[in-house]
Amino acid sequence: MISTSYRILAWSSFVGMFFVLVAGAIVTQTGSGRGCGSDWPLCNGRFIPAYTLESLIEYSHRLITGIVGLLVVCTFFSTWPYRKPYREAFVYASGTLIFTIIQALMGAAAVKWTQQPAVMALHFGISLLAVAASMLLVVWIHRFNKPSNPSVQSSTGISLFAWFIWLFCYGVVYLGAFIRHMKVEGGCSGWPLCNGRVIPVLTHATEVVFAHRLAAIFLLVLMIAWLIIIRRIEAPRERAAFTMAAVFSLLCTVGQILSGAWLTYAFRNVNEMFFASLLHNTLATLLFSLLTDTAIRSWKYRKK
Repeated sequence: MISTSYRILAWSSFVGMFFVLVAGAIVTQTGSGRGCGSDWPLCNGRFIPAYTLESLIEYSHRLITGIVGLLVVCTFFSTWPYRKPYREAFVYASGTLIFTIIQALMGAAAVKWTQQPAVMALHFGISLLAVAASMLLVVWIHRFNKPSNPSVQSSTGISLFAWFIWLFCYGVVYLGAFIRHMKVEGGCSGWPLCNGRVIPVLTHATEVVFAHRLAAIFLLVLMIAWLIIIRRIEAPRERAAFTMAAVFSLLCTVGQILSGAWLTYAFRNVNEMFFASLLHNTLATLLFSLLTDTAIRSWKYRKK
């Protein structure tokens, strides 16, 4: 099953899904969501729309999503014949396909009908799950010829803690997407203080941004605690299996916080804000994907 062509197909789906997520973030950041009016799948009533920057950005996002969608479908059907002996790979390929379809339908609905910020933020969250699922398939292929090492076992408590961190991280990322779609990025001026205060006066805009900052700090605490717990595991194989991922996850969390600080200071500079936002989204995707793999491995090899 693990032929070179299949590896290329899986990798193409993963890289493509990542670009879909980034392209969607660019659409949001540039305010190009209505670049094609309320038409879908056409753009302003045309297959090839008249050139404007907004229509170009929105239509490019649709085009990328369509091409990647075909890659995801091909990956799924390439995995289908091996769904029984390689159930894990089939689950990842199926998850990628399902989440891709859902996020595409949500994107179409957002074009046809005005959506609430909470729903639009969920659109980003579904895209994040699609990227994570496609990454898990690539990781599975990478580990396919390596021993599964059943002696590496984590306790049920450690596994549950890993899943709690994963779920909390998803909440933090969702809250960040919610802030973007509400257009309240300037709710807290300055960093690390919010409007010059440890606890600011909570207005409609400030309370959401401040909650996001508190959640990010708590996520950092969770990641430090996770690394400490992993480092205290006595069994060397268990410790080695999770330490590298824990270190990278902690670095991504720190990067997320620092890129969030950059976003705060770049708020009034459109170009700088654009690149800061892309970095923030990229680190969020990488962090969530790492935590997804960690949570699944901790559950897969837990002591029963």
